[in-house]
Amino acid sequence: MTSSTVRTAKPPRTLRPFGVYALHGLATWQDKLIALDYVRGYLLQIDPLNDNTIVLNPHHVERFESATGLAVWEQTIWFTKENSVYYCDTETFLPRLFVTLPYAADGVGVWNSTVYVTCQKLGYVLVYERNTSRKITQFALPGVGEANLTIRDEELWLCDRIEQTVYCLDRATGELQFSVLTPFDNPTGLTFATDPASQQSTLYVAYAGEEAYIRDNPNEDPSHELTFRDRTFIHPLSVHYNKQERYALSNGYLIEMSYLEELLPLDAVDLEDLEWRIALPAETDRQKVCQVDAIGLPFTEELKDGQRVAVFKFASLKANERHIFGWKAVLEVRGIKYQLNFDDTYRAPELSPEFQARYLVDDDELAMDKPVIQQAARDAIGTETNVLRKILKIRNFVYDRLSYGIKPHIDTPDVVLERGIGSCGEYVGLLLALARLNGIACRTVGRYKCPPFAERQNVPLEPDFNHVWLEFYVPGFGWLPMESNPDDIVEGGPYPTRFFMGLPWYHAEIGKGITFESLRSKGIPLSDLLDISVGDLAINHIRFTILGELE
Repeated sequence: MTSSTVRTAKPPRTLRPFGVYALHGLATWQDKLIALDYVRGYLLQIDPLNDNTIVLNPHHVERFESATGLAVWEQTIWFTKENSVYYCDTETFLPRLFVTLPYAADGVGVWNSTVYVTCQKLGYVLVYERNTSRKITQFALPGVGEANLTIRDEELWLCDRIEQTVYCLDRATGELQFSVLTPFDNPTGLTFATDPASQQSTLYVAYAGEEAYIRDNPNEDPSHELTFRDRTFIHPLSVHYNKQERYALSNGYLIEMSYLEELLPLDAVDLEDLEWRIALPAETDRQKVCQVDAIGLPFTEELKDGQRVAVFKFASLKANERHIFGWKAVLEVRGIKYQLNFDDTYRAPELSPEFQARYLVDDDELAMDKPVIQQAARDAIGTETNVLRKILKIRNFVYDRLSYGIKPHIDTPDVVLERGIGSCGEYVGLLLALARLNGIACRTVGRYKCPPFAERQNVPLEPDFNHVWLEFYVPGFGWLPMESNPDDIVEGGPYPTRFFMGLPWYHAEIGKGITFESLRSKGIPLSDLLDISVGDLAINHIRFTILGELE
């Protein structure tokens, strides 16, 4: 296996500098980290051992206000502010103009005689000669958001705020080598730092945003109110690129997930010889199942299409019986990003007859026989023939026509398309219908997301909703994930591709392509015997606990 790995000598540690509001830009200088406080204009020196924070420019903070990008070369500090790139020495910190762009300059990096500047509005990394300010060339930015950058030898590393992604590019050509998802949103700077003692290199990423919290206001009655506060910190990014298997993993967490049913029927129902099946977590490239235990009642385990399922058996179930039963699993979960590109799928093999018969059919009320859906399937891809381009065009077509909204039940894709608003399940239904009509095998995946608060460890966390997404199949490679609606965040696009062929660490993969939960009485599906559903018989309880970050 060929791989490129960035590791830390010690378990990852979050750095929380003192007295800062929003960190933008990150660099290394004299075995310390330096960063910009976008709000205050502080140029900060941060000790990674103890978070000690020093303002380096106490007399010139106004000149650094609203600065974003940051770099250090020898004894010169470079930064971006509004449309311009500046540099200053480390004695006076008096900025001097290097170059001005027609649009905002986001990030800057310097290597020998070359200066690299990112500009989201232009969509390029601009390359300049350091001594003359002459533009040499430009590379296309790989993402859609504001990007910061740093340089390591022949590699150009960028972090995209909207994409929640770090990209590794070839410094000479701008060619993308690989990309990884960041474990937190809003990355605003990155740098490599070497521990003087161990000589281990760590890739640090800065994050800045806001978080909601409940404030106790004694001047109001009731005193509790919802408000927001700044949230900024620095965290090591773990990167493992598996070149042979074509994916890259990032930070992972050990989590405990439990799913249980509380038997509490709405109507009096007596059932005989009942089998209650609940899917179990799956083993994948990004998710490892360490342990599974029963909760409340024992279960047997069976395989359904290669997926593990817990089977709870009741000889008889009376209307007045009450039980709690389910499973608890310990999982290792990581962020993953698959590294396929359009050229890789240009001559993809034909889909096998077995996959055509199984994954190109309407097996879940997908309205694939409706003229409006068939026309949408044609409009979505136009004349495209490349399987990877086709599925991306279908995703963007759906995003153009739907907005996200929670619904009490799942409508068929034709109704959803006409309404223009859909839940995650309705996004999935429309995506499945359009993809299958265009010859792309796909299946539903879910079922829950851990609340993405990695710092809240060893406390119970409960998701507000269930969640589904899908996987599509590329012949000759395999199944690839694609989120349902979370990338639909920009009206009319361009849409990020962070969760196209990628998943963050907080997704729990359960029951790929199979029903998550089903009941049989005397061997017959319960829905064929009675007009009741699982929700009529029981209340589910889902809980996550983040046990720690994986080394």
